[in-house]
Amino acid sequence: MNLPDDYSLAGKHAVICGSTQGIGLACATRFAELGATCTLIARDEAALQTAVAALPTPAGQKHHFAVADFSDQAQVKSAIEGTLKNYGDVQVLLNNTGGPPHGAIVEADPQAFTRAIAMHVGNNQILVQAVLPGMKNAKFGRIINIISTSVKEPIPGLGISNTTRWAVAAWAKTTAGEVARFGITVNNVLPGYTDTARLGSLIKAKAAAGSTSETAVADAMVSKIPMARLGEPKEIAAAAGFLASPAASYITGINVPVDGGRLASM
Repeated sequence: MNLPDDYSLAGKHAVICGSTQGIGLACATRFAELGATCTLIARDEAALQTAVAALPTPAGQKHHFAVADFSDQAQVKSAIEGTLKNYGDVQVLLNNTGGPPHGAIVEADPQAFTRAIAMHVGNNQILVQAVLPGMKNAKFGRIINIISTSVKEPIPGLGISNTTRWAVAAWAKTTAGEVARFGITVNNVLPGYTDTARLGSLIKAKAAAGSTSETAVADAMVSKIPMARLGEPKEIAAAAGFLASPAASYITGINVPVDGGRLASM
């Protein structure tokens, strides 16, 4: 590797959640390219094995995985505790969990909010509490949350998701203030419309709800993006890779939109 020290993650251990596809896998790949040893956490063991085997090893890293379904907090706790025991302290944590189902907020089941908050804020809390001692000891930590541009502007038809993402952003901002003195940063990456399976499922649901074609829904989305295209997972990962690096040491408590200029707000 020929990376400036400020951008290298060599010698760092990164845990990446929801990392067998899409943005999570792209982030794991980027961290590995920067030299980090990666532990992937997701629910599908076969997909985890495939993803780990495909990660680059420019610094001779040996990557790992742990299995956990994020709808079960006991599994998440067990996975991170096992990771720390088997592979050592974690310096980079990427929180990334699939979003709640599409639907209007006024029609949402109240219990759906409880489940979504548990999967996102609750699991983030479990993971952060587990890795904080090692980060404090190293005087280095990077906690990065993949959330959504809905933190800036709610997205119609994603009522539960909008609510949950805002909760994560508030949790992250508060956490950032409490851990900054230990050399630990907490930041959020806000993907815009990105070419992932998640977006594909949302396009399909919107097309069905509006009795229109998936192509028409996708075209309407793209028409709102100044760059006139969907984002790629690796473009989201590039932002996460910078925030994970030593170069981002004085950046904390912020939301970073990666959306091709779609947001109208500042």
